[in-house]
Amino acid sequence: MITLKTDEEIELIARASEIVADVLDQLEDRVRPGVSTGALDEWAEGLIRSYDDATPAFKGLYGFPATLCTSVNHEVVHGIPSRDRILEDGDIVSVDVGVCYEGYYGDGAVTLPVGTVAPPVGRLLTVTREALTRGVESARPGGRLGDISAAIEAAGAEAGYSVVRELVGHGIGARPHEEPQVPNYGRAGEGLKLQPGLVLAIEPMFNLGGREIRTLADDWTVVTADGQVSAHFEHTVAITREGPRILTVVPSKAG
Repeated sequence: MITLKTDEEIELIARASEIVADVLDQLEDRVRPGVSTGALDEWAEGLIRSYDDATPAFKGLYGFPATLCTSVNHEVVHGIPSRDRILEDGDIVSVDVGVCYEGYYGDGAVTLPVGTVAPPVGRLLTVTREALTRGVESARPGGRLGDISAAIEAAGAEAGYSVVRELVGHGIGARPHEEPQVPNYGRAGEGLKLQPGLVLAIEPMFNLGGREIRTLADDWTVVTADGQVSAHFEHTVAITREGPRILTVVPSKAG
């Protein structure tokens, strides 16, 4: 069921999302060669719990064991942090984090370079981030869900990247995953009509190689089938009468 959020609910989602943004912003300075994904996870959990009434949304969700999803290189999503997974110069790491605040959820992700990455990989990150921007800009009242999907897909296609189809964005609010699903491919003008009060987690995932994916034996980590690298960016976005409002921002850094 699709639920439209009240102004009060959106403010609670915004508070959860601000904490998500703070974690992701600070991680940019912590992701470097020699750091383990397990250390990043422990630090992030401590930061989230330092906020009153905030808890990590992913830890224990469907049995997931950690605060962060840390997906390195050809890992698309849902990588499990480990003290044994040491980041190396030239890697990229997708960091996905969720926060629950007073019963409402925020969700966001960035893919960060570790040290100096190869130019083709750097371009993949730039284009995937731009695809997120284009998707968000298409989340306007009176439009259709397909407008978001088509904008994201076009950004990837223009750059020659493949779009992961099995994994999608989603509604978010009193639960971390709600209807509707938000695919990263589609046709403009089709699908659900976008209305004020709809809150979506929009999250493009592009691969440098083919779009095929598989899940590892840990039953969590999703990787590209051909071993090529993948990038993932995500914002929690509220549709308002004035247009899209990105909630995963630190207010002092907005604008």
